[in-house]
Amino acid sequence: MTQTSENVTWLTQEAYNKLRAELEYLTGPARAEISAKIAAAREEGDLRENGGYHAAKEEQGKQELRVRQLTQLLENAKVGEAPAADGAVAPGMVVTIAFDGDEDDTLTFLLASREYASSDIETYSPQSPLGTGVIGHKVGEDAEYELPNGKKAAVKILKAEPYES
Repeated sequence: MTQTSENVTWLTQEAYNKLRAELEYLTGPARAEISAKIAAAREEGDLRENGGYHAAKEEQGKQELRVRQLTQLLENAKVGEAPAADGAVAPGMVVTIAFDGDEDDTLTFLLASREYASSDIETYSPQSPLGTGVIGHKVGEDAEYELPNGKKAAVKILKAEPYES
């Protein structure tokens, strides 16, 4: 299967290792723990009114969803270095834009997958309308993206620097 830039997630080696470790934990020790909880709850009797059993099954479902998400993310991941500080917008960069060229109306965000998301800075996916609109543009250039109502919004790229975690 060939990968397009739309389904590839760029990760640093550190981020890849962290996500791989989480996946290994969830598919190993965490699965054993949840299976033990379910087995213990089953032994309590009537499953229809067994709150512990239902809670454990719900937890198992959430855990398996996360396993599927991580598996897909890591299958589509490209591990590489942080983007070059050449002024061109790329995933893994902190970008500052001005809406409609108004330098008093700005937004600074990290252009990355949510796996990079931090409470320190707003994060936009490279696949989002804003992300696809600014990727490849250089500092000083104008770009546009489509709003949910179908209209276009114009932005000017003020700054693009690699993210330092």
